[in-house]
Amino acid sequence: MSKKKDTNALPACMKMTEDDVQKMLSCQVHMGTHKAENTMMPYVFARRMDGVHILNLQKTWEKLVFAARIIASIENPQDIVVISARPYGQRAALKFAKHIGVQAIAGRFTPGTFTNQIQKKFIEPRLLIVTDPRTDHQAVVESSYCNLPVIALCDTDSPLNYVDVAIPCNNKGRTAIGLMYWMLAREVLRLRGVLPRTEKWDVMPDLFFYRDPDEQEHKEEAAKRPDFRRPTGGYQGRQPRAPRDGQQHPQQPTAQVVMPVQPPPAAVAQQPHSDEWASDIPLVGEDWGHLAAAQ
Repeated sequence: MSKKKDTNALPACMKMTEDDVQKMLSCQVHMGTHKAENTMMPYVFARRMDGVHILNLQKTWEKLVFAARIIASIENPQDIVVISARPYGQRAALKFAKHIGVQAIAGRFTPGTFTNQIQKKFIEPRLLIVTDPRTDHQAVVESSYCNLPVIALCDTDSPLNYVDVAIPCNNKGRTAIGLMYWMLAREVLRLRGVLPRTEKWDVMPDLFFYRDPDEQEHKEEAAKRPDFRRPTGGYQGRQPRAPRDGQQHPQQPTAQVVMPVQPPPAAVAQQPHSDEWASDIPLVGEDWGHLAAAQ
């Protein structure tokens, strides 16, 4: 019997490498939620004892390559719009738009951007990329009015209404979202021929990760504060004041402190002692003066 050929198998050059798997596992791309939609069950690999669903990374990679081929097939990158209303995905969306050349809408999506022609920001894109179908539902619903294909990063609890290509991944973690956009941008550049597959991309995935602005401000303020810690060399004594312009401090001779030498104490005269200790003690009525004179 002849074996059935898998038509969905990727070429050897487009398969997932061990380094890609390690990146996905370290960024927790495979971690789902406790809830799982029926439409997302084909992408679930297993369920842990605590109820968290685990996504299949092989299917995640296949859908990512499929989405990259769709993006690379559009001649004008400005006809593609990437949207992220979730704060963790705004930086990643902006970085993706910078490297690929697409339009980015980071933050709140203005209703009517795809349907209301009176608006100043009215656009007619050919492809829409969203970070979360639940958070970016307004843009997804408007895309259905104008027959706009949608590519979305979907978690196990994400609805797939009006979503054409769902990339199963963790769309709630700051590192997972950044890594998925980084891999998507790298694959698009490879398909365009800008980046050879034999070379590594010089852009680090950390640049796509979310950064807290308050934390960055605290670091900058801490760097500007003076350091009041005690010097490591110990106390150096009082330093001389710097002279003013045109003045010089006279060098004062250092006085040497000489400690006085005390003479040795005089030797105490030793009184001869006899074996008869009782003879040295005066009796009652005797004169005590000779003992006092001897001392």
